[in-house]
Amino acid sequence: MTLWNAVLLASVICVALKAVGYLLPARWVEAPRPARIADLLTVALLAALVAVQTLGAGQAVVVDARIPAVLVAGGLLALRAPFLVVVVAAAVTAALLRLWGWAA
Repeated sequence: MTLWNAVLLASVICVALKAVGYLLPARWVEAPRPARIADLLTVALLAALVAVQTLGAGQAVVVDARIPAVLVAGGLLALRAPFLVVVVAAAVTAALLRLWGWAA
């Protein structure tokens, strides 16, 4: 299977799933349990994305300056700092650690 065949197959599957979603009765989707699962699934997927982007480098797990930068960002978010401050502080943390040779 070529890359383009995989992309087309994934696109067809996505459209089919979306069509199935429109066919479901509204009472199924608006029930408390599916709504709670959808909310938790969103948070879990975002957390997984952050973990993969922080620790991953190809097929390997890498511990470098990104981990302290994410921890700084998380701490500032917990303190309800403005988003721009969070991003700049995390970037400065990673840059300084790389400058000092702590992590590549």
